[in-house]
Amino acid sequence: MTTFIILGVLVLLIAIGVPIAVSLGLTAVGFYALQGDFRILAMLPQRMFSATTGFTLLAIPFFILAGTLMNTGGITERIFRFANACVGHVRGGLGQVNVLASLFFSGMSGAAVADAAGLGQVELKAMADKGYDPDFSAAITAASSTIGPVFPPSIPFVLYSSITGVSVAQLFLAGVVPGVLMALALMGAVWLVALRHKMPRADHIDWIEIWQSFKGAALSLLTPIIIIAGIFGGLFTPTEAGVAASAYAMFLSMVVYREIAPRDLPGIFWSTLQHTIRVMFVIAAAGFFGWLLVHQRVPDALVSSMIGFSDNPAVILIIVVAILLVLGMFLEGIAVIVLTVPLFLPVMQQIGVDPVQFGVIMIMCSMLGLLTPPVGMVLFAVASVARMPVGRLSRALVPYLIGLALVLLLVVSVPGVSTWLPNLVMGP
Repeated sequence: MTTFIILGVLVLLIAIGVPIAVSLGLTAVGFYALQGDFRILAMLPQRMFSATTGFTLLAIPFFILAGTLMNTGGITERIFRFANACVGHVRGGLGQVNVLASLFFSGMSGAAVADAAGLGQVELKAMADKGYDPDFSAAITAASSTIGPVFPPSIPFVLYSSITGVSVAQLFLAGVVPGVLMALALMGAVWLVALRHKMPRADHIDWIEIWQSFKGAALSLLTPIIIIAGIFGGLFTPTEAGVAASAYAMFLSMVVYREIAPRDLPGIFWSTLQHTIRVMFVIAAAGFFGWLLVHQRVPDALVSSMIGFSDNPAVILIIVVAILLVLGMFLEGIAVIVLTVPLFLPVMQQIGVDPVQFGVIMIMCSMLGLLTPPVGMVLFAVASVARMPVGRLSRALVPYLIGLALVLLLVVSVPGVSTWLPNLVMGP
């Protein structure tokens, strides 16, 4: 009954439009206030502060800064030009370019909204100039941006690691194969849609343009290599990788490409600060709410009830995935992670699911939620940039959602898809 009351109040607050961070905090504060336990309420500031002071979380503002620098420093345009040279001749033309550019960019920013808001504007303009259907352009721009938080580096993986203690390096490696599979699934969907609607493509491969665009984008494309090689070469920790990515992006933007001047930095830092504050406020509120769940033994009750419902691990995993997908329709990705990981991780451990695999499943489910109404952040971001109704964009997204759902199903049913690479590099 306690579990039902706590979760019911939280859902009610979210349903009436209270911000997720405030909903989490109010639920926890209200519960202890009604019990008259003001001794625990006095610990509220300490619990909220401690939730945001993990060393791993330091990576988040720096990866946000790296994405902002890339969007304003000319890096996204160079990546798009190289992607266009590589796959512009494939059926679907700039739709294929859109996916490949997002895969390249995801190795640098680690955030779906950064991809949609930054690279997305470049992609939408290029596709509009070539006469592509606006629905097609907006849909593939939104869908491809979800690769970013799965393919390393990844802000959601950093957050998941801070909650669970799972190695960030393992999670980064676990996202490589699923991220590539997401890109291939989207490219296949683009090919089928383009074939049906007889969309244009380049006449031939321009090897000179490939070489020229590669020279222009080569330094940018080194970013994920520097991050991964630095982590496994012992040069810096996964947390410090965010600092390295930001420093490298700033060097490219200000020294090499010279598209950012010192006077532009205050605006870039302010934008990064605003985004970071929004993320950290949710994490802080979730810290106290998570302590409430543990104090009231909610995870234990959930484990018992789900195992009592079925002793088949596959059935339990499917139920959890379904819950995550439904929550993703109403909550942003970070909120889904901080709210559900403390609840469902004990269940996953009880049925023998690898925490690394569950991390990938969790992030992929939250990414699908970014594309679904009524609260999909990427859905609204792209609809705003493309100047089209959200409902119209939602309908155009259906083929790509099917492709991403198939990849999610593969990751759920075949653990090796996500665990093979980290086990190969770091050992089981």
